Amino acid sequence: MTVETADVIVIGLGAMGSAALRGLAERGLRAVGIDRFHPPHEFGSSHGESRITRLAVGEGADYAPLVRRSHEIWRELEARTGETLLLECGGLVMGPRDGAARHHGKDNFVRRSIAVARANAIAHEVLEADEIARRFPQFQLSGDELGYYEPGAGVVFPERCIAAHLRLAAERGAALHLGETVLGVHSHGGGVAVRTDRRVMQAGRAVLTAGPWIGDLAGPCVARVAQVHRQTLHWFAAADPAAYAPGRFPVFIWMHGAGEEDYFYGFPALPGTATVKVASERYDTPISADAVNRAVMPAESAEMYRRHVNGRLHGVAPDCLRAAACMYTVTPDSGFILDQLPDQPNILMASACSGHGFKHSAAVGEWLAERAASSAPVLPGPFALSRYAQAG
Repeated sequence: MTVETADVIVIGLGAMGSAALRGLAERGLRAVGIDRFHPPHEFGSSHGESRITRLAVGEGADYAPLVRRSHEIWRELEARTGETLLLECGGLVMGPRDGAARHHGKDNFVRRSIAVARANAIAHEVLEADEIARRFPQFQLSGDELGYYEPGAGVVFPERCIAAHLRLAAERGAALHLGETVLGVHSHGGGVAVRTDRRVMQAGRAVLTAGPWIGDLAGPCVARVAQVHRQTLHWFAAADPAAYAPGRFPVFIWMHGAGEEDYFYGFPALPGTATVKVASERYDTPISADAVNRAVMPAESAEMYRRHVNGRLHGVAPDCLRAAACMYTVTPDSGFILDQLPDQPNILMASACSGHGFKHSAAVGEWLAERAASSAPVLPGPFALSRYAQAG
C-alpha cells in the first residue's frame, strides 16, 4: 500500500476541526481533513440549526478571549463568503437571586457571567425580575430572578460555519477525505501515522478534533475523562411567532431551580419559522458514540415541555414540530481539553467541549492551526489534560 504524506492531518471536521483545517490551508501547509461522515452532518455535536454565543462566559474568564476572537473570525468569514454566520439578537442568562443554581459545573452562574463581563469590558446590563418581565413579556417569571443581559450575544449557525470553513480550506488546497473512518493514529518517527479504512498517511503533526469519538482515538488518558452523553433538541410551535422574533426575543439560558438539570435554554423564532427551539442537558447515563439513539421519541418532547417550558414561555404550545438528538463529550470539571497527547507532542487535540464549545470553535481552530504549524510544544495552561491527573 502506498503511504500518502501531508504536513498536518486533521481528524474530525466538525466545529473545531473544520476551523483548524481552514487555518492550516491558509498558512500554506499541505493539510488533509478526514471525517467518517460528510460534514456538516447530523451525527455528532455540531448540528441543529443554531447555537448560543455570548461574550461573558460564566464557565470561566479563560474562555472570554476565545469567544471574542471567534466573533471576529465569523465576521471576517461573512465578508469573504456572503453567508450570515452570526446573528446578534441579545442574550439573557437568568436564575434565582440566591445563586443556588449550578450550570456547567459552576455555582452562581449569573453572577459569574456578570463578573466576567465587568472584567472584560463587555457591554451588559443586570436586570431584576420586573425589568426582565417588562422587556420580555414572553417569559412567565416567578419573581425572584436575577438576569444578565448582553446585547451582543446571539445565534451562531453551526452548519453554515462548518461549510464555510471547509469551502475556504478546499479553495486553499486542503484535501478532504469524507466518508472515511480513522482507525488509529500514533507517533511515527519524527511525525505521525494515520490509518483509515482506505489508506495509510504520514504527516508531521495530527490534530484530533473527533468530538464524541475522541476517546477511541486518543486512548485511555482521554477516554477516562471524556464521557459522552446524548442530548435532545426540540422545536415547539409559537402561537405568535412575531413575538418570538429576533429583536423582540433573545437567546436565553434559564436556571429555574437548584439542581444542575433544572434549567433550559432557547432561541428566538428564526426568520421563516414559527417555532421556538429549546433544550436542556442530561448527564445521567454515559453512552458510546457509535451506539447513540438518534431518534427522539414523542415522550421525550412531552417531558421537555412539561418539565421546563410549560408555565414559563407564554404562547408556546406543546406541539413539537421537530426534534433532534446530538452528543456532548463532557469532562469532570465541564471544561475543555486543548493540549497535546502525553508523550506524543506531534498529536494535538481539542475536546471534550462539555456542551459549550461551538461559540469558541473558530478561535480554537485558529489556535490549533498555529500550534500545528509550529514545532514548539504546547505549554501547560487552563485547558491542559494534565489537570485531571493532578486532581486524581
